[in-house]
Amino acid sequence: MSAAVYVESVGLGPPLVLLHGFAMHGGLFAPVLPDLARRHRVHVVDLPGHGRSAPPSPDIPLSLDGIIAALEAALAHEPAPLCILGWSLGGAVALRWAAQDPRRIACLALVATTPSFVARDDWPHAMRDETLRKFGDELRVAYRLTLQRFLTLQTQGSDGGRATLAALRHQLFARGEPTAAVLDQSLELVRGIDLRAAAPTIRAPALVVAGDRDTLAPREAGAWLANALPNARFAEIAGAAHAPFLSHRDDFLAAVTPFLDAR
Repeated sequence: MSAAVYVESVGLGPPLVLLHGFAMHGGLFAPVLPDLARRHRVHVVDLPGHGRSAPPSPDIPLSLDGIIAALEAALAHEPAPLCILGWSLGGAVALRWAAQDPRRIACLALVATTPSFVARDDWPHAMRDETLRKFGDELRVAYRLTLQRFLTLQTQGSDGGRATLAALRHQLFARGEPTAAVLDQSLELVRGIDLRAAAPTIRAPALVVAGDRDTLAPREAGAWLANALPNARFAEIAGAAHAPFLSHRDDFLAAVTPFLDAR
């Protein structure tokens, strides 16, 4: 995959890479970025084909390994081992990266992350494939409306979350929209992810953060992942759905900051 990855870097300290979720962009981390940047050199990434990053080559399917290669090229100036804060799809990328190159990854903060987004015969902790396909179809037909509705649902029931989402409203679409081809490739990537076998081999210190209202990456999936990873602990945020850093910012930072500070 030949895709130039857009990275915004801010702050001083040990390197921390922020990886966003499917169909989103790195700007969604804005509410927590100032706090993280007080302690870290934070690299906020737009994944290939998302935000300000170039799309992948049309003849090479989007893949976890292709994304990791693009990230390595974009972060080649940062030789130190990296802590990764990955949200949703970004968490899956982080898991694969840690399995592929353990020396490169210092720690993992995995937010709303699951080893498999789709339910399988031996994996009930996920959404049905039809549900994920429908979400992808809605994004392709009405990206802005679907994304806005999705994030509104994720922050429902939280006054702070609603205020945060209102403040993000302009930034939400300031980086444009993924193309239909990128959305299709990303959806197929998400559908195919199954990192359950790799999880026990990933020895990097990890924190798995889950919301108890998350239907896309249920807290049971997060608990399973924290148990499967050899050096992980689990943090549940009551009342949060799939975007706890937006809906429950203070609780999220209270869970993540001590973990990152200890690395």
